[in-house]
Amino acid sequence: MNPVAHSSIASKPYDQGQPCAEGDAEPTRRLATFAAGLNFEDIPAWLVERIRLHVLDGIGVCLHGARLPWTRYVADMVLGEGGNPVASLWGYGGETRARTSVTQAVLVNCTAGHAFEMDDIHKESVLHPNSLAVPVAFALAQALPGITGRDITTAIVSGYEVGARVGNAATTALFLNGFHPQGVTGTFVAAATAGRLLGLDPQAMQHALGIAGSMGAGLMAAQEGAMVKRLHAGRAGQSGVYAALLAKRGFTGIENILEADYGGFLSAFARTPHMERLLEGLGTQWEAGKVGFKMYPNVTSMHAALDAFRQLQLEHGLQAADIDRIAVGCGHMTYVHVAWPYRPTSVTAAQMNLFYGLAVMALRGSLTVDDYDADHIDAPDVMEFMQRIHPFEDERIENRGPAFRHAATVRVHTRSGMVLSKDVWERRGSPENPVSSQEVEEKFFANVAHRIPDGAARRITALAGRLDSLAAIDELTSLL
Repeated sequence: MNPVAHSSIASKPYDQGQPCAEGDAEPTRRLATFAAGLNFEDIPAWLVERIRLHVLDGIGVCLHGARLPWTRYVADMVLGEGGNPVASLWGYGGETRARTSVTQAVLVNCTAGHAFEMDDIHKESVLHPNSLAVPVAFALAQALPGITGRDITTAIVSGYEVGARVGNAATTALFLNGFHPQGVTGTFVAAATAGRLLGLDPQAMQHALGIAGSMGAGLMAAQEGAMVKRLHAGRAGQSGVYAALLAKRGFTGIENILEADYGGFLSAFARTPHMERLLEGLGTQWEAGKVGFKMYPNVTSMHAALDAFRQLQLEHGLQAADIDRIAVGCGHMTYVHVAWPYRPTSVTAAQMNLFYGLAVMALRGSLTVDDYDADHIDAPDVMEFMQRIHPFEDERIENRGPAFRHAATVRVHTRSGMVLSKDVWERRGSPENPVSSQEVEEKFFANVAHRIPDGAARRITALAGRLDSLAAIDELTSLL
């Protein structure tokens, strides 16, 4: 199915016998009603301002990721297959002016968004929503007539809210059971974003969520080296769009997908979910406003440790030669996530591993995109320094609960006998320790350097900065 306009997407009444019964699927129904009915005027001004930054950040990480090998594999496959050319593959304009179908463009662009561990992060749900919602919204906007910046903003907020709330209810149990939230829960972000742009009514949106929840997939073992981790976001984005398009046509999903006792999304993936987190403060407590930015090109769980160590370097003029041992305390989930024995198998493995990130920071004094080049991930001095790094599960952090799962305690034992300590409870870039708009813009320019012309980068920044005032988004999409 290749939607070109609203008029080309058939909207059929649902078969009799498929009602959304009151009370049978209450949380799913209420989330669907919220997502379908959200208006731009319902969104607080402060959140609109934040979403502009998340859109800019999302565009930047997608453009950076578009030219990486794993994204190119997916793009080459898509271009080889062909498709109704209505939506752009970002970052390919100067090369082929590549266009394909909406769902295929979403597959590639969402893969690009998660291609280098720089997409935004909602801590409680363990989701990176801008690598899902932003490509989905812009691909559909190219295919549907009359889409405005306000429409895109509203759809993205819908996706952030629904996806984050499902992830909150799943808790970190979903992750610890071995599933990758971006691929598994991410389908809800994409489905709600797409469904809002397609104008689904509450019943159709409920079915879109019920379809999307059956299509999530992704295993955490991918973090130890496989390219497929990047594809989890692409497939989640594509699956969410498929779900919304099918629901638009009258295709039905599991109406009580979130609360079903047997075979429901939460009962299957999380086993002991916190169901109250689905609806708590819906419409007043904005989960979309609790999304932070990544300021290092690696997994978020190690950022607090990197922040703490970098502060010690700056405060004490600490050099690698001065260090005898680094003890890094973290919570259980972070320990599982990043403290596994490092093997230089791929860039993915390096980006997901605490030993590598901290060793590079100690030796180079910084941690940049260049440090995650395939030619650098097995540098002998880095591999040797890792022997001085000793992570452990810190009860002080674990006892504070999931809200502090990104915290870190760092103790550096020097060869002169000093012990230098720093605790970071909220990483830089989190909502609790925010970065400025200027810093997010600087990250964007760094991400797109050598990918697009400087003038185009400046124009994208200006247009994203007034996204909700744009009557049309043609100029912005043409720059991508």
